[in-house]
Amino acid sequence: MKQRNSDLWKRIKQQRFLLMMVLPGMVWLLVFCYFPMYGCQIAFQNYRITDVLGSSEWVGLKWFAKFFKDPLFMQVMKNTLGISLLKLLFGFTAPIIFALLLNEIRNIKFKRVVQTLSYLPHFLSWVILGGIMITWLSDTGVINKALIAMGVLEEGISFLAKPEYFWGISVISEIWKELGWGAIIYLAAISGIDPSLYEAAEIDGANRFQRLWYITLPEISGTIAILFILQVGSIMGSNFDQIFVLHNALNDSASNVVDMFVYKIGIGNGSYSYATAIGLFRSVISLVLLLIANKVTEKLEGSSLF
Repeated sequence: MKQRNSDLWKRIKQQRFLLMMVLPGMVWLLVFCYFPMYGCQIAFQNYRITDVLGSSEWVGLKWFAKFFKDPLFMQVMKNTLGISLLKLLFGFTAPIIFALLLNEIRNIKFKRVVQTLSYLPHFLSWVILGGIMITWLSDTGVINKALIAMGVLEEGISFLAKPEYFWGISVISEIWKELGWGAIIYLAAISGIDPSLYEAAEIDGANRFQRLWYITLPEISGTIAILFILQVGSIMGSNFDQIFVLHNALNDSASNVVDMFVYKIGIGNGSYSYATAIGLFRSVISLVLLLIANKVTEKLEGSSLF
């Protein structure tokens, strides 16, 4: 035991500069992720803003029951799951396909230009991109002008005023913003594949598609599995920044997701206990989905997050 402790401290001393680089991230995690968990107790209390944390009247599962009985419960869950599942289906697969296509480009300069342009939107906030989307999707915006010019529409449509278009707008704009950035990790995984595998397959007569299907995809399947688990864990969240910017009174029936509902209840109405209960419910469901996805992926792929 003494020898083990001695080795541990020796390793810590040797890697002290690397550990110092990790320290800011650990502090951020504690301050913004772990310390606030103490406040989750107000989900079981009748908390008021003037109360000292922990001194409010305990009401048990009152706020959880209220959420399940709320007339908007089904609408909120439907919008949250609908948008998130569409993003999982299209938003998760799009960066994989894009990375595979980029990897097939042989002109290095052209490949770099395409990659740079594709991940540039990631560095813009949703406030900026949301403003661009609102302008483009207005009845006099560039999208309407293009559709009218092509004869698809006779007159402009205010897309964000139509609830039936909101889910599609949310998914497409998310893909546009994160496509290039999401492909980076897959390109990194592809670059780690042994080139001799491709050389051997080429000698055996495999074409480019066969090499992609039988070598590239299986070799990066572990990376895909890990990112899929993380994506499933965020199904109950629908990217609040994006929804908040694109939301308006006219599309509320399609954009009122859990995060927006919590914002309205907590910040708008000042019902902090109710909002905390909804947020805690969402976190518990996300944890359950994460554990299920992790177990299923481990059984099917042999790779898991933990």
